[in-house]
Amino acid sequence: MGRSQSSPDVPASSSNSVSAPVSAPIPRIDFTYKRPTEKVKLRHYFYDAFGPYPIAGGAILGAVDQADKAPPEWGQGAEAYGERAGSDFGIALITTTTRYALAEAFQEDTLYYRCECTGAFRRLNHSLLSTVTARHGDDGRRRLSLPAIIAPYVGTMAAVYGWYPNRYGARDGLRMGNYTLLAFAGINIAREFLYGGPHTLFGHRNRPSSP
Repeated sequence: MGRSQSSPDVPASSSNSVSAPVSAPIPRIDFTYKRPTEKVKLRHYFYDAFGPYPIAGGAILGAVDQADKAPPEWGQGAEAYGERAGSDFGIALITTTTRYALAEAFQEDTLYYRCECTGAFRRLNHSLLSTVTARHGDDGRRRLSLPAIIAPYVGTMAAVYGWYPNRYGARDGLRMGNYTLLAFAGINIAREFLYGGPHTLFGHRNRPSSP
């Protein structure tokens, strides 16, 4: 009994000591750019060509054209609206296909990446600049994109000389191309603030401001 009792002057064994709790490190978001594979590009192409944004865009632009009676030869009514909505969807499809094809030739990354910044104005600016720029190289540096600028006019020229009335020409194709470019800018704004699709790089929660 005497031996089993520890003396008050003897320090407690280290095995009985209680160590202070250590907080787990906060995980950090990796913002390193990773160039997409061909499989990823193909999956994103189908989303951009046949996903909700081109379908909704065709329906909205078809309604605008219906209200403007453009072109007037197509008349009015449900059948005329379907023709106009299908035309606008076809323009978007040709535009998207052209941009992806040219981007492959120019070694560009056409995917939309949400801004790594915070603040509505900075994110809006990013979405608008992304309409006419693309990422290049393994480091993902962004610069002016010829495929992004050319593709909308290819889509409208195909419509003018493919299924529009014969009185439409190159000037109409250029004018319609400007509207298509604006429409794609609107889609990028929706990607930034609503849903970025399968190619959304990061969420906005706990995101630091970009330099």
